[in-house]
Amino acid sequence: MNRRLTWFNATSLTLGFAFLYLPMLILIIFSFNESKLVTVWAGFSPKWYGELLRNEQFLDAAWVTLKVAALSSTLATVLGTMAAYVLVRAGRFPGRTLFSGMIYAPLVMPEVITGLSLLLLFIAIGLDRGVFTIVLAHTTFAMCYVSVVVSSRLMTFDRSLEEAALDLGCTPFEAFRLVTLPIITPAVISGWLLAFTLSLDDLVIASFASGPSSTTLPIKIFSAVRLGVSPEINALSTIMIGIVAVGVITASLVSKRAIQRQRREEVEGVRA
Repeated sequence: MNRRLTWFNATSLTLGFAFLYLPMLILIIFSFNESKLVTVWAGFSPKWYGELLRNEQFLDAAWVTLKVAALSSTLATVLGTMAAYVLVRAGRFPGRTLFSGMIYAPLVMPEVITGLSLLLLFIAIGLDRGVFTIVLAHTTFAMCYVSVVVSSRLMTFDRSLEEAALDLGCTPFEAFRLVTLPIITPAVISGWLLAFTLSLDDLVIASFASGPSSTTLPIKIFSAVRLGVSPEINALSTIMIGIVAVGVITASLVSKRAIQRQRREEVEGVRA
């Protein structure tokens, strides 16, 4: 059934997008402001990007953040994929309810509670806070998001493909590596990007798990904003928006091509 675009729908859609993206657009525009006062426009200038590149504190925090995000998202993707496979394929087993509850608990648990619990754990085992503890903390709460994304794809997966691979002599691990994993790769990539984005954005949990020599970028920005917003923060935020936008577009293109290739292979298999 065709639905026409009414004035009410168009107005609602415009206001919704304006509410979401107009603040980001204003931030991007004022990152090129000549004036040091972020609320007073004094002309176009990219000088604050140069100032940002000479700010060693922001650069060090950015490096720590990227390193933590890459490590934690990779670990969260591996563990989340394994957890999703167990939940979907293992059926009923003793402790399944407890296992699934522990996997999905960080989804509904307040970040303050999660961060405080991890802090008490690190203190109890005598682990010095630093990059390693932030990676552990981010892996803990990002793993559940990966598990949800991957498990939703596994639920719609045609298991006859795995059964055919097993009949042809593959071991269960080979069937997973050669058949299942390539098909669910778009979901795995989406989960990795989601975990990477969550790690980049996290402030509360990182503030509990970080140490004096491991300040992440959100913590650094929050500390700087408390003293007043500077044009360098606008420039930094613009760069982060650009990186996230490129990542989302790239993931969408990769997923779209993977789905098209899968459909093309299925059609060719039916014709054969």
